[in-house]
Amino acid sequence: MTKISEIQIIPIKPQKGLLAFANFVLDEKLFVSSVAIHTKIDGSGYRITYPKKNQFDLFHPINRETSKTIEKAVISKFKNVMKLNNDRYNSPFDTTR
Repeated sequence: MTKISEIQIIPIKPQKGLLAFANFVLDEKLFVSSVAIHTKIDGSGYRITYPKKNQFDLFHPINRETSKTIEKAVISKFKNVMKLNNDRYNSPFDTTR
């Protein structure tokens, strides 16, 4: 099972749906940084995107299970951090996470 730990959330001034960046450790073996946290276009929650350079992915999960594990851990931490700072980042439509 994939383990996500040491999650760091770096909030930014919201712009075009981008709210924050996340760093984390994957399986106690790999430090992953600059993962972007965005609002979903339909306002139903959040999504994450991985960094690119010249239109090429620098890294990304290779299967859906790992992707969902990372997304769940990062967004959960993001919500906790933002709840402590202010509620403007918490979507009123997203009550399932």
